Parts: sequence; structure tokens; C-alpha cells
Amino acid sequence: MTSDQPSPPLESRLGYLLKHAQLRLTEASARALAPFDLDGRELAVLAVLTTGTPLSQVEAAGRLGVDRTTMVALIDALEGKGLVERRRSAEDRRRNTVHPTPVGQERLRQAERAREEMERRFLAPLGEALAADLVGALRTLVGAEQAAADGLTNDN
Repeated sequence: MTSDQPSPPLESRLGYLLKHAQLRLTEASARALAPFDLDGRELAVLAVLTTGTPLSQVEAAGRLGVDRTTMVALIDALEGKGLVERRRSAEDRRRNTVHPTPVGQERLRQAERAREEMERRFLAPLGEALAADLVGALRTLVGAEQAAADGLTNDN
């Protein structure tokens, strides 16, 4: 067994496996997004901001599950890159909404293509069916955790 291989007690632990799969995915994502001067969190913010109705920073933070301070820093970084802009809401002048700029929309399209290709390569060793099963299982787990956090478990 080489030093980079897990010892037998670890290779069956879900936490260990998820952590190391996440680390490898994060590294692959960073390489794929580097040409676009974006990281995964910034890409997620851009994606959330293009889903329809204009969102405030607080609403975007809620959809991504990040705190307000982190969201302000992410929006500031994206604004500094010319990818988003803050505007007064037409419905409520006390509220600001965040909008991708045309450059931001194009960068999002390009970076999303790179992300999709990176994920396809990352999951390729599983084959299409097993990769789809893995993604579906993870969606189920994330959805179940969110439902429990929202008090929507089957026990209610």
C-alpha cells in the first residue's frame, strides 16, 4: 500500500470518502475556472443571480446558504471584476438588487461550460449510469437534510 492510499479502516468510512472526493473535485474545479478569473463560490453566486427575479444580497445569501458577511464579500469581488452591479429595486427604493452585467452573463456561460466538462471528466470513471445515481443520491441526502432543518421530516 502506498502512502497516498487510505488504510483499510478509513477506506470504508463515508466521511473520509466524501471529504477526499470533495477535495479532488475542488482542485479540479479551481483548475477549470482559473481561466475565467472565478472560483466555485463566485460562479455559484453568478448562477443564482441569473435565475429570474432580481435578488437582494440577503436573498442570494439565503439561496446559497451563506451568511450575509460572506455574501457581501462575494458580491464586492464580483463587482470589482465588472461581473455584477447593485441597483435600487424598482419595487422598493430602500432595497438593492444585484444584477449580472453583460460581461458577467457571458463569463457565466463560458465558466458553466468549463464546469460541466470538468464534472463530466471527474465522474467519468463511474460511467454514466453510476454517475447519475451518485448525483441523484446526493440530491436526496441534501434534500433530506434541508427538509429536516426546515422541520419537514416524515415525523411531523
